[in-house]
Amino acid sequence: MTTAKRLETIEDVLTANGVSRRTFLKFCISTASFMALAPSMSTVIAKELLKARRPSVIYLSFQECTGCLESLTRSYTPSVENMIFNMVSLDYDDTLMAAAGKQSEEALDTVIKENYGHYMMVVDGAVPLGNGGVYNTQGGKSAVQILTDSAKGAAAIVCVGTCSSFGGIPLAHPNPTGAVPVSDIITDKPIINVSGCPPIPAVITSTLVHYVTLGVPALDAHHRPLAFFGNTIHDRCYRRPFFDEGKFAKTFDDEGARNGWCLYELGCKGPTTYNACATTKWNEGTSFPIESGHPCLGCSEPNFWDRNGSFYAPLAAGLISSVAPIGEAAGAGAAAGVGTAALSRLRNRAKVRQRATEKQTSKEE
Repeated sequence: MTTAKRLETIEDVLTANGVSRRTFLKFCISTASFMALAPSMSTVIAKELLKARRPSVIYLSFQECTGCLESLTRSYTPSVENMIFNMVSLDYDDTLMAAAGKQSEEALDTVIKENYGHYMMVVDGAVPLGNGGVYNTQGGKSAVQILTDSAKGAAAIVCVGTCSSFGGIPLAHPNPTGAVPVSDIITDKPIINVSGCPPIPAVITSTLVHYVTLGVPALDAHHRPLAFFGNTIHDRCYRRPFFDEGKFAKTFDDEGARNGWCLYELGCKGPTTYNACATTKWNEGTSFPIESGHPCLGCSEPNFWDRNGSFYAPLAAGLISSVAPIGEAAGAGAAAGVGTAALSRLRNRAKVRQRATEKQTSKEE
């Protein structure tokens, strides 16, 4: 195998581009904040970034809609141009690159040979295995062949989007192409899943920066970064107090909807969905679906398309029984008040479960 070429350090690139130390440190502070790290970790990130080699990145697209790449291009902290010009070397992406056809295929082969064992592989889209993988081919090769060949020399794999992470919509019933997630095929490499349909832009770029500086981040049971997928959307939702008070919008245009009440009865999947939508948000921190008046669809979870039935049907009672009320501890001096409030919340939660059970029973009848 060809010897890997010398990788530029990120400091080399920043110096060549005239990036000031002040700008660089602001970037490190914002990155630490997005990753839910202690403020002191910004210094560690700065130190590691300056000495880190600028890794080669291969971006492979399979069964996908390009929505995840569209999301990536809209990142603002760090921005995608900052990422690909300063932090990493995006050496192959058949959607963004100018080369096509034979030139594109040769570029991929060259990148793999020159960076064997060191490059980061980003995968977007599920991989179809049905009928020998004929449902997704590029340059005469099936997606599964391209994936397995490219993964051999990868240092790590980042799955961007629910399709590559869990199979997503291609895997949904009846799954005519035999689509599977990357982890069903590649089992001998570190895999980081950044799920979402699509993922939040800043979550994608911050995860990549974390890998470049500090390695693989702490992951949950589904191999997602805990910094972004450690809490449910419900846990951090600004409408959560209305849930605890038993105040729910019944339709999209009733008084509850106009007053910003909880969207649970309109099918919100926030209580069972782990993501940073309620805190990191979209469009440079402007908003997220629930803030815009639409219930969460649970798109960052495995089998989200099939598992909950209708997007607009409330979650089954058993799925929300473990959701704990907020504000359970407010100091010994307010113990009586807290006890009364907790009892009220428990009653409201019981009402919610009762409504869900009644709706489920009515549906079955």
